[in-house]
Amino acid sequence: MPQHTFILNGKAVTADVEGDVRLLWVLRDVLGVTGPKYGCGVGVCRACTSHLNGKAFTPCAVPVEDLAPNDEVTTIEGLPDTVGSDLHPMQEAWLDLDVAQCGYCQPGQIMTAVAEVRRAREAGREITEADLDTIRNICRCGTYHRIRQAVLDGARRMT
Repeated sequence: MPQHTFILNGKAVTADVEGDVRLLWVLRDVLGVTGPKYGCGVGVCRACTSHLNGKAFTPCAVPVEDLAPNDEVTTIEGLPDTVGSDLHPMQEAWLDLDVAQCGYCQPGQIMTAVAEVRRAREAGREITEADLDTIRNICRCGTYHRIRQAVLDGARRMT
């Protein structure tokens, strides 16, 4: 079976799977990383959102063969390590504002939020309501108002 190597949450990993296996299944079933959730399998619901080289992506829609050995995948489990803390500031905001209801979508929501804040800052500005309107992660419980508040609060906490 082919081997696919990439960096996961700061550590090089290798998976022995066929190249067309979607990365979400490699993460969850082969590597035991269960933060990214399966929702739709086609990148629409975004419950599996993680970061690829610092940008938000949906691993349910990416075959593992598309990754290079130096590609860095960060999941919700590795997010705190990106700031050297027990929790990322966005996770702290989520907890402080009691965002989660069922919690299923929350890892993907948080990963998208962090990526959006970074994208805005790379453009030389802070995140805006218009940026929040572009976030398309689905929340089955409808906690969108608290999600938006937490993204703004988390952005203020991110240095």
